[in-house]
Amino acid sequence: MSEENSNAASDPRLGWLLDGIVRLAAGDLNTRIEISDARDEIDAVIMGTNLLAEDLQIVYEELEQRVAARTRQLHEAHREMQHMAMTDPLTGLHNRSAFAAALAESLDRDPNGNQRPGILLMDMNGFKGVNDSLGHSIGDKVLETVAARISAAVREEDMVARMGGDEFAVLLQDVTPAKAASIGNRILAAMDDPMEIDGQHVRCGASMGLRMADPGKSAEELMMEADIAMYESKADGRGKLKVFDADMLLARQLRNQLVGELKEAIAGSQLVLYYQPIIRLDTRGIEGVEALVRWNHPTRGMIMPDEFIPIAEETGMISDLGGWVLRTAVEQLQRWRSDPLTGRHDFNMRINVSAADLQRLEFVEDVREALTSAGLDPSLLVLELTESAVIQGNDLDRYTLNSLRRLGIEMEIDDFGTGYSSIDYLRRLPVHAVKVDRTLLSALGSDPAQPALLAAVLQLIRACGLGAVWEGIETAEQADFLLSIGCTSGQGYYFSRPLPEAQLTEQLKHHKTWPIQD
Repeated sequence: MSEENSNAASDPRLGWLLDGIVRLAAGDLNTRIEISDARDEIDAVIMGTNLLAEDLQIVYEELEQRVAARTRQLHEAHREMQHMAMTDPLTGLHNRSAFAAALAESLDRDPNGNQRPGILLMDMNGFKGVNDSLGHSIGDKVLETVAARISAAVREEDMVARMGGDEFAVLLQDVTPAKAASIGNRILAAMDDPMEIDGQHVRCGASMGLRMADPGKSAEELMMEADIAMYESKADGRGKLKVFDADMLLARQLRNQLVGELKEAIAGSQLVLYYQPIIRLDTRGIEGVEALVRWNHPTRGMIMPDEFIPIAEETGMISDLGGWVLRTAVEQLQRWRSDPLTGRHDFNMRINVSAADLQRLEFVEDVREALTSAGLDPSLLVLELTESAVIQGNDLDRYTLNSLRRLGIEMEIDDFGTGYSSIDYLRRLPVHAVKVDRTLLSALGSDPAQPALLAAVLQLIRACGLGAVWEGIETAEQADFLLSIGCTSGQGYYFSRPLPEAQLTEQLKHHKTWPIQD
């Protein structure tokens, strides 16, 4: 080996270079190799290695910064997704998932003395009518306004959530029952004020239930029981706060049992029709009969419609129930008209129609088919509609009413005089008569001003080109007075209670006038 090669092999810089390359390969990018004063080829290699280390360090730092930035972006996106997953997009309130999580967390905490969590569950009254008549855009703004009013009525520590649709909930932290009720009533009071939205005056009441947390109760149980209390408020119809109690749960269980049994009753043979005559006050002959459904329950006996009709409406069974009443009633009228003895009475059939029926496109065809199957002229059918159903109706309701009128069916407004709307609006509806509510007649004889009021009501009805049938006639004096002011049609216990088909058939066979004189 030459002396030059021997010196190069023993040069310590080679060891430094090798050691530096090993550390760089291991990831120590801060490694730098010392450069000697020789400035020879070895120093040139060392200098190149140092430059490579600096470039690698710059690249690595930029990569770390990018990774850190991406990580922050991912964390922010995750937080945003969590926020969106827990937030109602329309109102900005918490949603059902967030409410459930917060409720479960609050139940895990120890109660603060006599204070504990409480749940307020609120459902708006009449919101569907707002959407139907004013459109979903205004409906959304109503929901936003309601959300703001609820938020303003609660405390800072309380949680407000939109549960879906027009249902809202408030989680009250550490409250007494009295304080919880006070907050709930404050919210209800805020709902009473009308809303000014896009030039429209909108008023929506609310129904509310309160459930205070009890030890051992799960979040799911508490929410279910708050819901029961809220529906008790809705059934009450006056926008009051209802506090859950055990009797409500029992009533709900009985109601749920009735739902299943009512399905069987409609499909089977448990429903029956009773018929109450409408009488001409001048001749005392029968003018029509109103079909009234009853439920002949196998264990509970006869159940009146005010107990099961609301259930049918809430569960969507009202259309099936109404269809059964329609077909059964017109078939019975056909049998009466085809019998020589009962057929000598020329009268029509009156059937009550629900608001849900007016919303069904098939309803008009169902009526047509029922009449055709029974071989009856449409003029022999009178459909009775509640004033609230037609006043709060939409374009589909009006289409249905006009279609029925073109079919030749007569319609009358039931329960007139209970304070819903102007008679000018009723005058523009395709109806031929109104049935005046019994409450107007009940004060006759006790209030000196009542005779003049009854005469004025009848005159107003006639001025609108409508006929009048008076409900609730219970005495001969009432019948005679109505006849004296020009009313020709009436209905009430003085003439007849609702009767089963067999009993009314016997009366039709043997009597021409009412009340029946034995």
